[in-house]
Amino acid sequence: MVPLPRSRGSQIYLLLLVGVAVGLVLVAFGVWRAGLMVVGVTFVLGAVARVVVPPDHVGMLRVRGRTFDIVWMTVLGASLSLLALIVPPGPPA
Repeated sequence: MVPLPRSRGSQIYLLLLVGVAVGLVLVAFGVWRAGLMVVGVTFVLGAVARVVVPPDHVGMLRVRGRTFDIVWMTVLGASLSLLALIVPPGPPA
């Protein structure tokens, strides 16, 4: 059995990877709005996790500084979610 990462941040990071993978699978199967929403919400949850997880347990969740990580994941997640909401539907097939 593969051992789980020890730090709480690394465990959360793996869950975030699963969320992004699910979103990308949805996009690949043509349900792009739902897929983008899943990826966007996953990034926002990553930003929230970066705020909540203590610095000594952040593990792989840390990319740069805390402020950079929080702002970047929030902007990216909100942008993808907003994109999924505001793009008008195409003509009926």
